Amino acid sequence: MKQFGILAGLLLSAVLGAPASAQTPQLVTEEMMVKTGDPGIEIYVRNKRPANMSSFRPEQTVLYVHGATYPSETAFDLKLDGQSWMEYIASRGYDVWLLDLRGYGRSTRPPEMSDKPEANGPIVQGVTAVKDIGTAIDFILQKRNIPRLNLLGWSWGTTLMATYTTQNANKVERLVLYAPAWIRQTPSLVQGGPGKLGAYRMVNREQAKERWYTGVPEDKKAALIPPGWFDAWADATFATDPAGAQMSPPVVRAPNGVIQDSTDFFGAGKPYYDPAKITVPTLLIHAEWDKDTPPYMAQTLFPLLVNSPGKRYVALAEGTHSIIMEKNRMKLFEAVQAFLDEAKRS
Repeated sequence: MKQFGILAGLLLSAVLGAPASAQTPQLVTEEMMVKTGDPGIEIYVRNKRPANMSSFRPEQTVLYVHGATYPSETAFDLKLDGQSWMEYIASRGYDVWLLDLRGYGRSTRPPEMSDKPEANGPIVQGVTAVKDIGTAIDFILQKRNIPRLNLLGWSWGTTLMATYTTQNANKVERLVLYAPAWIRQTPSLVQGGPGKLGAYRMVNREQAKERWYTGVPEDKKAALIPPGWFDAWADATFATDPAGAQMSPPVVRAPNGVIQDSTDFFGAGKPYYDPAKITVPTLLIHAEWDKDTPPYMAQTLFPLLVNSPGKRYVALAEGTHSIIMEKNRMKLFEAVQAFLDEAKRS
């Protein structure tokens, strides 16, 4: 494990732009590379927490993991209107972590990503990704000397976090599935391209924008994303792939293991995991215009959580798969926070 150290500068409430009604505590940031069991592969984790936090508890510890295409930090820790979702949670007394799976963001890219996509088959399937999540969780639990933590997944990350929970319920406090994926009745917006599925795919800025706006009513598109927010996300995201940035047009490369899994399971009408094996409180939350993981997925999944105590289902108005970075993002933040805070009060 390599530790980058505590980043300079404590984040003050004025900088964060938090509501005037709340005194935002100072936050510290720490970044680390954690070794996996595979030679040469390390995964990137980032931590934010109140500067005065000296004791750690399961119900106040959260780990976030990203979806199929983009890394964690450029959405979960992207400052929009002065504050990221990661900072929003941390400022409420939480020890918050994010993870980039191998092949994404700042984590090691498997050697297949240095070759042409067609030279190898799909890489970083769910089995490998869940193993990376387990590595990160064990690292956090040991570092904080706690037995469990809360898990928060977005999109593909919901499948991974739910799968991990079915296998390791004793290490999970609560489970939040934002834009949960389930058995598919409609085509996926994430495509590997024509021909045989290669090791990875490449997405350019215009493709990312087109996918984002899919399903939004025409008269709502102009107001969906506040001015400058898409560019802030795209600039941060495309900068995480230096090799892709050198291409014309610049691209983000993303492993295709998720597409192979989707074809073999959800796309074939088969569950990837057994929801009945989730035995912790679980929140399903999504937005109404989500065409990546449409509302029918959460609606189908919810009644299958037969052993989840206090399970919850929340649908948010006027938002897409990426409501985390849209005008109604605070509705997402508030609903998830209310669910997490229940454990602190109990």
